[in-house]
Amino acid sequence: MAITIAIPKETRAGETRVAATPDTVKKWTAAGIAVQVETGAGLGAAITDQAFVDAGAHIAKSATETIKTADIVLKVRGPEAAEIAALKPGAHLVALLDAYREKEPLAALAKAGATAYAMEFVPRITRAQVMDALSSQANLAGYRAVIDAAALYGKAFPMMMTAAGTVAPAKTFIMGVGVAGLQAIATARRLGAVVSATDVRPATKEQVESLGAKFTAVEDEEFKNAQTAGGYAKEMSAEYKAKQAALVTAHIAKQDIVITTALIPGRAAPILVTKEQVASMKPGSVLIDLAAPQGGNVEGCIPDQIVEVNGVKIYGPTNIVTAIATDASALYAKNLQAFVGLLITKDGALAPDFEDEILKAALVTKDGAIVHPSLKATP
Repeated sequence: MAITIAIPKETRAGETRVAATPDTVKKWTAAGIAVQVETGAGLGAAITDQAFVDAGAHIAKSATETIKTADIVLKVRGPEAAEIAALKPGAHLVALLDAYREKEPLAALAKAGATAYAMEFVPRITRAQVMDALSSQANLAGYRAVIDAAALYGKAFPMMMTAAGTVAPAKTFIMGVGVAGLQAIATARRLGAVVSATDVRPATKEQVESLGAKFTAVEDEEFKNAQTAGGYAKEMSAEYKAKQAALVTAHIAKQDIVITTALIPGRAAPILVTKEQVASMKPGSVLIDLAAPQGGNVEGCIPDQIVEVNGVKIYGPTNIVTAIATDASALYAKNLQAFVGLLITKDGALAPDFEDEILKAALVTKDGAIVHPSLKATP
């Protein structure tokens, strides 16, 4: 009997992504896998039911009908109670579960006997790069943060020399040089801004400069040795922190755009921009806080609202990639397609190897229990 994969419509407010595309569906159906898609599931990402049908999918009328016979259920966000209730015994569910914060759905998944995997826990190893949903979505988030900043900023980004005068380029500061930060640097540069960036890891200096931006940090001996052999940042001394804070404070006051990207899994986001630093910025300046889902890097940020403080706008979107849902869905669907390949054998059987390092890292519920070590330890 063929394996069945279900793609229900996302139910979270504002979520317009979908967990499959006609391209991924076509590859599954060509391999003899049945795919059921809830009607309307792809509309937020500009994918019609007919496009899924043409790829070989069956369109179901409701979430329950989509899910109830499925061996594997693929979602963008974690399931709600009705979806969990519709799962058949032993079903596998894969999604961005937000497992550190969404504890009730996780407990319900365990109680329902579901085998659930959190895509945010996929390890960042070479073999898993194609499954790294956090990176695929963060890359688009960094791009979109600059586009949103440009829309909120009352001036142009590039220098423009005209007969009527010269327009100065926007000064843009990126705080945190991970996947999102690097894409934000590249996008702001493409738009013609003068870009600078900072990060606690000295190895990021070369990445920043390779994109044509200026690295902003107190580069003393302590900073040069501030990274472990494993690539993580070391705790800095109080003296260094004071020097770096003074440099950043002076720098922020001169900026037109500040984009913050610092997130720590399972913990509140660190404050990178204080209310005093916000107050030092010129009226018309813009701050985009990509850490808003975990409390924010900017003091005064209110998730999903534009807050204005003395003419300075602070915007902290909690799901910024929904603004580019078509591309976000396409990349996430590819991440899921690669992950599903670990659950299904070459002869089409559902037989995941739970000793595989990727599955082991992503597995959160199995056999009626929450099994991920970091979640069992979380109060």
